[in-house]
Amino acid sequence: MDFATGAVVQLAHGTMLYALKDVAKLERGETLLVLGAGGGVGLASVELGKLMGARVVAVASSEAKLAAAKALGADHCLDYSNCSDGKELKALLKEAAGSGFDVAVDPVGDFYSEPAIRSMGWGGRYLVIGFAAGSIPKVPLNLPLLKNCSLMGVFWGAWAAKEPEANLANFELLAQWHNEGKLRPLISERFSLDDAAKAIETLDSRRAKGKLIVVPGPPDAKL
Repeated sequence: MDFATGAVVQLAHGTMLYALKDVAKLERGETLLVLGAGGGVGLASVELGKLMGARVVAVASSEAKLAAAKALGADHCLDYSNCSDGKELKALLKEAAGSGFDVAVDPVGDFYSEPAIRSMGWGGRYLVIGFAAGSIPKVPLNLPLLKNCSLMGVFWGAWAAKEPEANLANFELLAQWHNEGKLRPLISERFSLDDAAKAIETLDSRRAKGKLIVVPGPPDAKL
């Protein structure tokens, strides 16, 4: 694994392998919903979900991001850029939910969370990853009750510190998949260290697809 790929795999794929394998215990044939599917965590979820045998429904805010998810194997892609509230998103998700999602990945938060929880299936597992949209949602607790579903927090850093051997086993699995040609994280743009502010601005404006990388030398430096 080259240095750039190793840097990219560390956080997003480390987090999401733990989330899907150890927390949600995703099983082959289950349906996985991925919010924010065009970002680093989202695309890692799509890629790993497919490797684990799930049917993946990817939701993102642009056709370009959904194209990236599709390239990594997403089975169904939904553009939620025109959803201005939870009701519109609920209607959008309904077409792909079937009897409900088995597992959901939510790194977005804000008003996106509640309609996604409403789309969960019986006994589903809803993974709380982060709040990229900026607002931490307040969820009506009758929803997990009625769905008999679990809201599950994912704090990979703390788990890795408490369970270093299990974390090492996960990284060995990621390395194995990479060496077999099954794992190819998307690095969409490279920036020199002098242009690091541009990388942050690209993230802040939600234009980033997959992972961005800042290198010590010129952007095309071989790492």
